[in-house]
Amino acid sequence: MRSKKRFSAGKPACAIFITLLLVSVITVQPAQARKFRVLHTFHGPNGYAPAGVLTRDSAGNLYGTTEGGGTGKCTSSGCGTAFKLDKNGKQVWLYSFHGSDGFIPDAGLLRDAAGNLFGTTVEGGKSTKVCGGIQAGGCGVVFKLDKMGKEAVLHKFTGNPDGYFPEALLVEDSAGTLYGTTVAGGVHGSGTVFKIDKTGKETVLHNFAGKPDGALPYPGVIRDAAGNLYGVTSDGGTGTACDFGCGTVFKVDKTGRETILHNFDRGTDGADPDSVLVADRAGNLYGTTAAGGNGECGGTGCGTVFELSPQSNGSWKETVLYAFCSLSGCTDGETPGTGPLLRDSAGNLYGTTTIGEMCGSQDDWTAYRCSRPGTVPLCITLDVHDLRQGRRSEE
Repeated sequence: MRSKKRFSAGKPACAIFITLLLVSVITVQPAQARKFRVLHTFHGPNGYAPAGVLTRDSAGNLYGTTEGGGTGKCTSSGCGTAFKLDKNGKQVWLYSFHGSDGFIPDAGLLRDAAGNLFGTTVEGGKSTKVCGGIQAGGCGVVFKLDKMGKEAVLHKFTGNPDGYFPEALLVEDSAGTLYGTTVAGGVHGSGTVFKIDKTGKETVLHNFAGKPDGALPYPGVIRDAAGNLYGVTSDGGTGTACDFGCGTVFKVDKTGRETILHNFDRGTDGADPDSVLVADRAGNLYGTTAAGGNGECGGTGCGTVFELSPQSNGSWKETVLYAFCSLSGCTDGETPGTGPLLRDSAGNLYGTTTIGEMCGSQDDWTAYRCSRPGTVPLCITLDVHDLRQGRRSEE
């Protein structure tokens, strides 16, 4: 089973533009106009479709990946790249993937204290029957890049028992152990949570089984101070309103024991959670669902922003902070992006929806801010047309 994400030539260009505008909004006073400047333009040989998140060091250098492009021959669009740009947008180094060392590195990069970079590729590495056979692009890899951009493959997935198609950004503990998820594969074919130590040894912490505990955990995991991992599956779970379950929020402890914190059921609580979670100091978790929340958008719902709070009895309580398409004409957007949400010191949440105003012939992204003054949720839509003039619209 492949991920719901798609490798698209058109959508990323528009998405990047809106993302840069959003960064301008959340780093200054909302009413202050900001100038927009293109730092770097990709042309194919130096990368194509930079959909992953960027990483920045203390000197202002930027690190990231592109899904396609480079000198690799996986497809006519290449195999993807990893890059370093200086603070002015000048390329410092570029690494081109070639298939055996990875293909489609779309999640971005994790940078450690020593300046090494770690990431995943959705495909590449080994091709097995489990992940599509020799005609497929491979099961995916975990890789390391040193400060000069030299790559080493830490692990090549095989499908079973270690999973395949790792799409998520990795997280790291103090010992340098990496944690992530595979979209599919594993013992039950529904994905895995894994860890990889400094030597490249991989250990599967949990195999998802679909209906009981979730499937398609492609957003990845976050880690708390005690070493527990938290994430979402976009399918599976016990929700009955969806053919294959409506998704879950899960916790995996250091021993690999999984606990389901919430089963979605497409009603007011949402369905198809596909964003990386964000945690606050109290241990509350925040995320989005691509569907549910209301009966709009073809009856499946337009998505939600949700909060999960730990209770004194050990259970977790879900609260929907906002249901999208609650405004006339869905001017507040539909289908939240894969995140993660950004949370400021006042508790406001920032994110994007993948559907909103029109950008040429394609659906544009709409930025929003959600806050909770008192007990009444409020969403502020940051419309791209208003942002070009340095304004915002409040709903």
